[in-house]
Amino acid sequence: MAGGRPQLKRSFSIIPCFVFVEGFFCYDSTYAKPYPGPEAASRAPPALIYALVTAGPILTILLGELARAFFPAPPSAIPIIRESTIVSGACCRFSPPLRRLVRFLGVYSFGLFTTTIFANAGQVVTGNPTPHFLSVCRPNYTALGCPPPSPERPGPDRFVTDQGACAGSPSLVAAARRAFPCKDAALCAYAVTYTAMYVTLVFRVKGSRLVKPSLCLALLCPAFLVGVVRVAEYRNHWSDVLAGFLTGAAIATFLVTCVLHNFQSRLPSGRRLSPWEDLGQAPTMESPLEKNPRPAGRIRHRHGSPHPSRRTAPAVAT
Repeated sequence: MAGGRPQLKRSFSIIPCFVFVEGFFCYDSTYAKPYPGPEAASRAPPALIYALVTAGPILTILLGELARAFFPAPPSAIPIIRESTIVSGACCRFSPPLRRLVRFLGVYSFGLFTTTIFANAGQVVTGNPTPHFLSVCRPNYTALGCPPPSPERPGPDRFVTDQGACAGSPSLVAAARRAFPCKDAALCAYAVTYTAMYVTLVFRVKGSRLVKPSLCLALLCPAFLVGVVRVAEYRNHWSDVLAGFLTGAAIATFLVTCVLHNFQSRLPSGRRLSPWEDLGQAPTMESPLEKNPRPAGRIRHRHGSPHPSRRTAPAVAT
C-alpha cells in the first residue's frame, strides 16, 4: 500500500486458516538479482531432471533384479527365505523376481509423486520469493512511497504488502513466489537416495570395498550439480536447495526402511518377530506327570511294602 499501515493479506491457498504476510522490502538486494529467463532455458531444465529421476533409478533397479535372477547368490549368503510364486487364474504366474521388481518400482513411483506433492504444497504455503523476484515484479517505488536508499538508510526500511504493487507479468510474479523448498532439488535427492540405498543393500560386488561407495558418490554428483545450478542462476536460495534435499532424502529413507524393509524379501510364515512381539510369547514348560500319565487304579507298589493308607503308627514305649 502506498501509505498508511500495512495490511495483512489472507492467503487463499490449500490451507485457508493460516494468515500470511506476503510482501517485500523496498530496494531489497536479496531479491533484486537479474531475471535468468524461463525454466526451459536453464542449464538444468525440468525436462532433463524429470528424465534423469525417472530413467536412472528404473534402469538401475531393473539391471540389479535381472542380475539377481540370472546370477543368484549362494544359499549361505541369503539370510532371508525366498519368496514363493503366486498363481492368479489359469494363465498368470508372478515369479519372485517379477514380484520384487514390481514392488520396488511401484514404491519408487509412489515416492516420486509424494515428493512432488510435498514440494508444491510447501511452495504454495510459504510463498517465499526467488532471488530475481523484484526483477519480474517491477514495482513503482515512487508510487509506493519508498524512499531511495541513502547513506543514512543503506538498507530497506519499508515493507510493501499491496497486492497491486507488482507491474510485471502475473504468471512470472506467481512463479517467482514459489522458491521454498526447491522442487528440482527434492526430486533429485529422492532419486539419488533411493538408488544409493538400493545399490548399497542389494548389490553384491566381489573385490574392492570401494566399489559401492564410488557408485553412490557418482550418483550424488548430479544432484549436487543441480543445486549449484539453481543457486548460480538466481532461481533459488541455498536455503531452498537444502530444504529440497532434506525433503527428498527423508521421504526416500522412510520408504526404504519402513515400507520395503531395506529391500528384503520375507515370507509371511517365516516373518521375523519384532522385540515387542517376542516379549508376548512367554516360555512354557511341560510337567513330567502330564507328559507320561499313569492310568488310575493300576498303581504298583514294591513287594512287601504296605499300602500307604494301611501303614500303622509306630508303638510308643511306656
